[in-house]
Amino acid sequence: MAQENRIDLIRPDAPELATFGSLAVGVRTIQLSNPDQVDVLHVEAGKDLPLYDRPLTVEVWYPTEDGGVPSPYENVFLRDGETQVTLHGRASRDAKPKAAEGGEGYPLVIISHGYPGNRFLLSHLAENLASKGYVVASIDHTDSTYADQGAFASTLVNRSLDQKFVLNEMARLGDEKDGFLSGLVDADTAAIIGYSMGGYGAVVSAGGGLTQAATELGGPGNTLAVHLAGSASHAQLPDDRVKAVVAFAPWGMNRDLWDAEGLAGIRKSIFYVSGSSDDVSLYENGTKKIYEFSVNAPERYLLTFDNAGHNAAAPIPAPVEAWTVSEKLGQAPFGHYADPVWDTVRMNNIAQHFVTAFLGKHLKGDASMSAYLDLVEDAAAGVYAVSESGAEQNEHTYWKGFAEGTAKGLSLMQAVAD
Repeated sequence: MAQENRIDLIRPDAPELATFGSLAVGVRTIQLSNPDQVDVLHVEAGKDLPLYDRPLTVEVWYPTEDGGVPSPYENVFLRDGETQVTLHGRASRDAKPKAAEGGEGYPLVIISHGYPGNRFLLSHLAENLASKGYVVASIDHTDSTYADQGAFASTLVNRSLDQKFVLNEMARLGDEKDGFLSGLVDADTAAIIGYSMGGYGAVVSAGGGLTQAATELGGPGNTLAVHLAGSASHAQLPDDRVKAVVAFAPWGMNRDLWDAEGLAGIRKSIFYVSGSSDDVSLYENGTKKIYEFSVNAPERYLLTFDNAGHNAAAPIPAPVEAWTVSEKLGQAPFGHYADPVWDTVRMNNIAQHFVTAFLGKHLKGDASMSAYLDLVEDAAAGVYAVSESGAEQNEHTYWKGFAEGTAKGLSLMQAVAD
């Protein structure tokens, strides 16, 4: 199975909510264009800011009437930006959408990859969520993919702007009478999921305004000031339609992009995920610090994989072609996807479980999901006390949805707004 570059593997020891939902999944690629955007790569000091129509390729997963035969994802670039591979999952290309019960559409989830990355980097999560009644839109961020990686300044400026634009476009397409998303998507009930630089963008979109010093990273023209904490431009970015945010290893606190005042602007329920040994975004002075400063988030969580690095839970399993040394990179791209300690599929399954619970609670109003989130902080401290019939005893405090002994190496911090 692994040799087939599968993105849909569910291990026998996966937690309860990791399993796929009852809905078949369709997938379609759409092309969007955001007009009159600052062309950050061509900004020159002392000159007017150049503008262009910013193109974005978006992969959309959705519930379908009949999944049929799954379609492979072909010509997907690896980290080296040269090698193309085929991925295999459960979605069927251009399958007929299945209308949501009640006719109000499925909640929208926007996925944002790292730098560099592509729209398939978190496709394991996209398919999984679509099978549970979500429309998922995963963005290829221009200037930030494996194939077109450009100067970092473009990613800093554009990441959250792309997220907002795609939210608006999905709403527009859902309102069209004859489009395939017509009546299918409820963009008024949305979430943003981001990894690394996508996590950075998600934090900014959630209300985390940048420091004055951080804006100097945006290159000439003061282009990053659009996200400055307290500015009129940043105040317009957080959107009431976004009800929840998930940030895997968000980059930025390690470079002082935020401070306590800026992160106090986060007023969305937010779920952070990190490895305790993340050497890119950092942990104690990185993701954990962001969590601690998100004091105005109605609910905030931090799921930690003990000893995991920057790739904790987000990327798909490394395609088999990534095991071979790339002449361009001088090493195998394998390390871009994998972790030295944790099995990737295991981490993916745990992420699928918790994201299902978190979004189920905040986007679908499913109160039963709280039991999967209200846990003892250190999983190792949980007591497993279940009778032979499967009934939980009074002293049972083990993480709900995890079989005995399968929550090792995990912790979940949580807090509500001060």
